[in-house]
Amino acid sequence: MIEQGQVLPVITLSQLTDDGMKTLTNNDLFEGKKVVLFAVPGAFTPTCSNAHLPEFITLADKIKAKGVDAIYCVSVNDAFVMKAWGDSQNAQEITMLADGDGSFTKSLGLDKDTASFGGVRSTRYAMIIENAVVTGLFVEQDKEFVVSRAESVLEKL
Repeated sequence: MIEQGQVLPVITLSQLTDDGMKTLTNNDLFEGKKVVLFAVPGAFTPTCSNAHLPEFITLADKIKAKGVDAIYCVSVNDAFVMKAWGDSQNAQEITMLADGDGSFTKSLGLDKDTASFGGVRSTRYAMIIENAVVTGLFVEQDKEFVVSRAESVLEKL
């Protein structure tokens, strides 16, 4: 599993915007930026939709006031699902990123196999990233939702 102080592996993630599909690299997402990235097991799932994403939406201004350039939400879903989920949650301040094949999640060592529920998914976590270096890593224990909450991340900034 990736650790605090390490550089993120070279990755690509997808984003569907009103202008079409974008493939984004480390340079696009992290170079010269301070970023909060949080990952959820699945879009439109209960904890993710009722708490995790909404808390980041609510606290986005306070998080950005701490010098954060962008807030990213990542899930092992396709970009169409991520856009629909963001639109349904009014997540204009959050960049919704798709890890369609789970390669980003696997490269971090933060994947889990949920078998017939959904296959390979992400562990729930949040990171603070500065210029592609992980400066804060908050990984949830299975079936917990404490350290990756927006309020917890805000306290660490």
